[in-house]
Amino acid sequence: MAIIGIDVSKEKLDCFWLKDAERRTGRAKVFKNTPGEFPALMNWMVAQTGEPPAQLHFVMEATGIYHEALALHLHAAGSKVSVVNPAWVRDYAKSLGVRTKTDKQDSVVLARLGAREPLRLWQPEPVEIRILKALLTRYEAVKQDHQRELNRLEKAEITQVSEVVLESIHTLLAELEKERVRLEKCIRQHIDQNPNLLADRRLLESIPGVGPVVSALMLAVLRSRSFNSASQCAAFLGLVPVQHESGSSVCGPARLSKAGDATVRAKLYMAAVVAIQHNPDIKRHYQRLLKNGKSKMAALGAAMRKLVHICFGVLKHQTAYQARIA
Repeated sequence: MAIIGIDVSKEKLDCFWLKDAERRTGRAKVFKNTPGEFPALMNWMVAQTGEPPAQLHFVMEATGIYHEALALHLHAAGSKVSVVNPAWVRDYAKSLGVRTKTDKQDSVVLARLGAREPLRLWQPEPVEIRILKALLTRYEAVKQDHQRELNRLEKAEITQVSEVVLESIHTLLAELEKERVRLEKCIRQHIDQNPNLLADRRLLESIPGVGPVVSALMLAVLRSRSFNSASQCAAFLGLVPVQHESGSSVCGPARLSKAGDATVRAKLYMAAVVAIQHNPDIKRHYQRLLKNGKSKMAALGAAMRKLVHICFGVLKHQTAYQARIA
């Protein structure tokens, strides 16, 4: 199996084939990060390694949107692809004593990481999930723009600016509200038109505290990748506690890792506030933690984590929520 590290940027792809892991020797080449260059990249790798595409393992960092097209192309060609967390790569480079930070050096580190560690193979998201995530992202962007205009309107009214400015703000607010409603309808229709998504949404909304917004977000999270456990999903969303202790002198309070999507966590926070009032399992869990001396914020974080576990469970077992206590 040939290991190739690829440092992805907006304009180019720095590739490094690790020919000899012990001697750390290999071949490097730079390609443009455009779909038209992807076949040339694959052909060069096959020619250099003498291996078919199925025997090539490409390792790259998650770089927002810039790695996605390449990962899809390589996966479609039959190669193995691993997309790793940049923070892990950075820490791994430090463990190797690498202080130089260049695109070429990063590709070498990625190749060495692929040769030393058993990396999880990347799988493309189902098309319906990709569309759903794009709709949700756009929906949140329009909501944020709407709130910004509301803030501007408040400032304009206080400072008593001209009627022309007020009219402009009101016009934009009306258009943004119209677009928000349209996107909300599109999200609902997209889920309704996909039987699997529709069935999963109904299961999620059987959970007290989970409404249409949270159910759509959790659909996008839980169906975008294969989680082995509910705890793994909670860790992905940044809802696991992180300890900070050392010896007898350092003993900081545990806090949430906050390693995942902040937008999803914000929605789960509000859902947990509702759930501790109306969901019997989460309510009991929350009250037990308060009784044991946990702060309200720590207990609420645990309620968010518990809600994710329940969401994971109903989809895994394809069974509507049933309270465990009377």
